[in-house]
Amino acid sequence: METRRVSGQGARVVKAPVARWRVNLVVDPILCDGHGVCAELFPERVVMDHWGYPIVDQEEIPTGLIEHARRAVAACPRLALHLVEGRR
Repeated sequence: METRRVSGQGARVVKAPVARWRVNLVVDPILCDGHGVCAELFPERVVMDHWGYPIVDQEEIPTGLIEHARRAVAACPRLALHLVEGRR
């Protein structure tokens, strides 16, 4: 647990858990057939190239978008999309 300062009226120092894990989306180019389901379900991080294959943004997926990423992974017909967790 790390210490974070909470700002605002009556600010105080509180101990709160700070996320130490990052989640990234990865595509296996060998398995991918370019169906485009991932780009339709998760356009915030996946775009299609000229040939219809996904280009995945390598940035960490924010907490608010993880459910969208999970849906895209689950819907991939070739199981070519994966969520990878790692330390920050």
